[in-house]
Amino acid sequence: MTETRTTGTFTPPTGFAVPGRIAVGERTAAVWRTATLTEIRRETPGAATFRFAVPGWPGHLPGQHLLLRLTAEDGYTAQRHYSIASAPDDGGHVELTLDRVEGGEVSGWFHTVARPGDRVEVRGPVSGFFAWPGDRPALLIGAGSGVVPLMSMIRHHRARGLDVPLRLLVSARSPDELIYARELGAETTPVFTRSAPEGVPVGRMTAAHLAPFLSEPPSGGWEAYVCGSNAFAEHASRLLVAAGQPVDRIRIERFG
Repeated sequence: MTETRTTGTFTPPTGFAVPGRIAVGERTAAVWRTATLTEIRRETPGAATFRFAVPGWPGHLPGQHLLLRLTAEDGYTAQRHYSIASAPDDGGHVELTLDRVEGGEVSGWFHTVARPGDRVEVRGPVSGFFAWPGDRPALLIGAGSGVVPLMSMIRHHRARGLDVPLRLLVSARSPDELIYARELGAETTPVFTRSAPEGVPVGRMTAAHLAPFLSEPPSGGWEAYVCGSNAFAEHASRLLVAAGQPVDRIRIERFG
């Protein structure tokens, strides 16, 4: 994820309740832990995954994020919230996938300076609102690096062999900018907004992309998770509501 974030439900003028928050242990989330960078993997020209060993990591739920702190030799510190990309069952390791943000001092450091063996501090996991415990059908909708917390859900679904329905609708500018392209499978429908493979239409996400999922929802309906920029989150949420998705079953995480 990028440098800033907010989390919440889509709220039309009349307002609706916020259901389903998962309790997060405040004492555990308040502890800073030393994380050692062990691996860097390039995902796209502008995004890379950074894998950390975190002794004592208490575990997380797919969709949660953490607070990361860098400290310079002169004592200056910078902190950012980042979504966790890895599944919970990862043996004391945590993965973050970061876009290189123009002017971003933390993402810039990771993309130009960081090397395996470097250490940072992390605190978390944070927030239970966007978390998916794997016990309900999940319709995941993301754009750009908004796919990061959704990928944690997909990895969890695969690692546990869950049979609960899970689908991903992800928007990217082009196939080259589709994060995790090598891992995405039959559960995923990509939407390309600027260029696409031959025969694949190019354009913004529309109601037609949602129709196959919402016209015949699974038993009990979908829990929708939307993650992306402010503009994308608003657009996708309105499409969901227009298609009949209950407003109180739309969870949003936005950045920008």
